[in-house]
Amino acid sequence: MTRESSGIHRARRPMKAIHLDGLTEAADLVDGVRRRDLDAGDRIVISTKNSVYALTARADGSFDVSGGWFEREGEGRTRVEIRGCTAGGHAIFTDHIAAKGLFMEFADGLRTTRIRSVRLIPVRKNGS
Repeated sequence: MTRESSGIHRARRPMKAIHLDGLTEAADLVDGVRRRDLDAGDRIVISTKNSVYALTARADGSFDVSGGWFEREGEGRTRVEIRGCTAGGHAIFTDHIAAKGLFMEFADGLRTTRIRSVRLIPVRKNGS
């Protein structure tokens, strides 16, 4: 005898909630490029699962970005703001611009695929 589906499915176990203090501690452990470490003119090359992005930090905190989604959409070099990075959920590490294993999120809500590598290229200062 074949049983018909009741349409009721077993509830999934709820995900374990992480207290805000735990997220703060996790953010401190994440290795990547942070806003506070950048000077205007610094470049960041980010390789994700599907794309490569090149960012140049601007003095006002925004970035010039090229590559990835922007290149595919014919946007070319575009001025953007970056919200930060997520681990795939809704919590966002706002001080992180890019970190391996996370997802970079732009101010318009566009999110990259998982970041595979991040390279910071500091601007050359006079005398350096």
